[in-house]
Amino acid sequence: MVSAVLSSFVARTSPAMRRACAPLALVLALGACATPRYFSEEAPPPPPPAPDMAMVLKDWRGVITPADRDRYGRRAEAWSHALEQARRQPGSGDLFALGDLINPAKVLADPQPPTGNYRCRTVKLGSQGGDEGLGYVVYGWFGCRIDRTPEGLRLSKLTGSQRPEGLLYPEDGRHMVFLGGMALASEHVAPAYGAQEGRNLVGMVERIGDERWRLVLPWPRNESNLDILELVPAR
Repeated sequence: MVSAVLSSFVARTSPAMRRACAPLALVLALGACATPRYFSEEAPPPPPPAPDMAMVLKDWRGVITPADRDRYGRRAEAWSHALEQARRQPGSGDLFALGDLINPAKVLADPQPPTGNYRCRTVKLGSQGGDEGLGYVVYGWFGCRIDRTPEGLRLSKLTGSQRPEGLLYPEDGRHMVFLGGMALASEHVAPAYGAQEGRNLVGMVERIGDERWRLVLPWPRNESNLDILELVPAR
């Protein structure tokens, strides 16, 4: 249509006028050949997928309290002191049958445990009472579970008189950081992390074998100097 109008216009003008208007005619002709963007047959690229909210986590460093940051930073000291007491002082259970569970150097890649039900047991190493207390206590098996929640992976000990519960935060290829609270006796749920300072728990989840993990809790509030929660999938 634009070409027809231009042809009619050119036919009615003098040669001098045609020479003067030639640049304008060229611009209009080129514009008429261009396809407007809003008539393009190409569909716009799809928007990026929404993030999986179950995997969107805060960095644990922005959540942890100063006191727990100190406990976490001294975890190597807790291992050393607790193991020295455990090997020297009498205890309850078979310490030497625990194997890699109480070897701080035994840490494998891929620390994230899958969701589901677990058998779990607590091992307490060292004594806050010094030489007067038990050097170790190996407890029996209880029930634990790992769930995927909108906040991230949640580890819960389901039975027993002391039941840690909290979130697992990604850290690196060999460790996850645990921040949670402790439920006692007949309490139905553990207090949220930070709600009661005396119940706060800080620790590290590590894989130590095929389908075998541990939660290491340095400097617990009571009794021992290092707690370990062993986790194996329930069958």
